Amino acid sequence: MIQAHAVRLFSERGFDTTTVNDVAAAAGVSAMTVYRHFPTKEDLVLADRTGAVITERIAATPAGQPLVRRVGGALVEAARAMTAGDDRFLLARLRLMIATPALRARHLDNHYVLQQAIVDGLGVDTGDPRARFRVQAAASACLAAMHTALEQWAADDGRTDLPDLIAQALAAAFGDETFR
Repeated sequence: MIQAHAVRLFSERGFDTTTVNDVAAAAGVSAMTVYRHFPTKEDLVLADRTGAVITERIAATPAGQPLVRRVGGALVEAARAMTAGDDRFLLARLRLMIATPALRARHLDNHYVLQQAIVDGLGVDTGDPRARFRVQAAASACLAAMHTALEQWAADDGRTDLPDLIAQALAAAFGDETFR
């Protein structure tokens, strides 16, 4: 509820001009309650379960599949789960991330954390630096394709199917029509 009020206010008034106190008042809670659940103002937009959903999807893929297919397929399936039903909240959050420099910077940090979660979720032999490098490269490339799809989805005002856009971006990046 707090996050929904925050995203609404940030979208209406702007991220920089809306205070945590404004969010707290709109949500009917104290600023301390907001900070208890969202340690920073940026977290009011960026906090989500994306990483957990993606790593769950990766864990469900057969270990014998190529890395890019495992990661890419998990990204498509996670997008399908996250856009089921009303995806306007996700779209509003994405627009804020794209339009707000402070959120873009924190989003990049979150991107790195997600990449590491994917690598960890794939169960890479940590004693083999080359194997870890290959997995990091595959995860990073897939996340870059997803990012491109997310920007297109926002530009399309959410009218296109996000999982399909991610699959198209993966197919364009890797020349693999099986993502489509």
